[in-house]
Amino acid sequence: MRYRSQAVAYWYFAVAMVLFGLQLVFGLLSASKYLGPDPLLYILPFDVTKMIHTNLLIVWVLTGFMGATYWMVPDESRTELHSVKLAYIQLILWVLMGVSAVIGYLFRYGTGNKLLEQPLPHKIVIVIVMLMFLYNIGMTIRKSGRFTTTEGVLLLGLGSAALLYLPSLIDFRNYTIAIFYRWWTIHLWVEGVWEMIQGGFLAYLLIRLSGADREVMEKWLYVIVGLVFIAGIIGTAHHYYWVGVPHYWLPIGGFFSALEPLALIGMAIYAYSAIRRSGLAHPNVLALHWTVGSAVFTMFGAGLLGLAHTWPSVNKWTHGTLITAMHGHAAFYGAYAMIVLAMISYALPAMTSERSEGGSSVGFWAFWLQLAGMFGMTLSFATAGIGQVYLERILGLGYLDTQLRIQVHFVMLIVTASLFTIGVALFIWDFFRRAPRFDLIEDVAPAGAGRAGAMP
Repeated sequence: MRYRSQAVAYWYFAVAMVLFGLQLVFGLLSASKYLGPDPLLYILPFDVTKMIHTNLLIVWVLTGFMGATYWMVPDESRTELHSVKLAYIQLILWVLMGVSAVIGYLFRYGTGNKLLEQPLPHKIVIVIVMLMFLYNIGMTIRKSGRFTTTEGVLLLGLGSAALLYLPSLIDFRNYTIAIFYRWWTIHLWVEGVWEMIQGGFLAYLLIRLSGADREVMEKWLYVIVGLVFIAGIIGTAHHYYWVGVPHYWLPIGGFFSALEPLALIGMAIYAYSAIRRSGLAHPNVLALHWTVGSAVFTMFGAGLLGLAHTWPSVNKWTHGTLITAMHGHAAFYGAYAMIVLAMISYALPAMTSERSEGGSSVGFWAFWLQLAGMFGMTLSFATAGIGQVYLERILGLGYLDTQLRIQVHFVMLIVTASLFTIGVALFIWDFFRRAPRFDLIEDVAPAGAGRAGAMP
């Protein structure tokens, strides 16, 4: 590490890894319920396991974002964090909120608002934590007097994510209004400002790993941010299917959400171009795999699969089916899980003892098993979803009759999800098998290359 306060990032990453593992436990449990019989039906029914599964996803990814930011901002600003103590207090509050929320879900203590099920006291803690986080990062940048475009895009994404969480604090009794405003948080997070966060991390990693010109990378960031604002914000309307909003939202949402893949394709192109010019020269090849993989899988999962069922004429059949699960799993994994794992893989050699910078064989197995498993899960959801749409929404079969006929696809889902879980377990084991070490090093490479040598 070049700055002692970057050690904070390790503990955020450690918490994120534990939560990632728990998320998969509840995900496999949810998938197995489609096969039946369910011995836990009256203890852990599907609605509870799925709620915990999806909420753990949000929490561990945000934890990873925080840790990655605490690593990146000192490096970009060339200064120590404003307050290490505040960062640790923030982490403790965040963990207590997450643990108590999950326990509450087990006892049906939640709002029932999908992905925003946190009770009001928990939401207030989340707001406090985000304010502490943004204050710490903002003061660090202010103290340094150095403010890069990469930091600016990252900070804009993080600040907007906190701002867009505020509508979730309001309890709407009218279902249509509640659904309408729920997407102001969920859609504008995952298909808007979180893409800015991903873009900031992606630019940082490409500059450090490929030696790419900072000015070129930052120009690409401007393009991506512009596309996110144009397509992502108005494209929120592609979620407004059959919830009582005016009809004109359907073509507007369909058109602008169809433009969203342009930003994701832009990410993939500039990642590929940067790596192609560098010739994979950086020793941390594992981090390079995760970085380029994030850009490419985002284009596939969030871009192409999202485009496949975003048009109103298609979405009227596929909305709320397993086709949505197909798109959601691939998009979240490519865009957000993989970029967090890329930041961890980049930072980890500097924070643990006796770890090769190039990555271990365990690390590469984790990468390829996760990629293969997620691709298989995507295909499983796709085939099950196509069958569901045809049988249930075209032929008119009942929901349970349809589920019996597509059950074989859930066998494939569990097999491929198990493969993915093995990959995640290997990544988590590779993370924890080396003791943390927070020695300082001095960057002796030209600015932007990110190479380091021993401190005298």
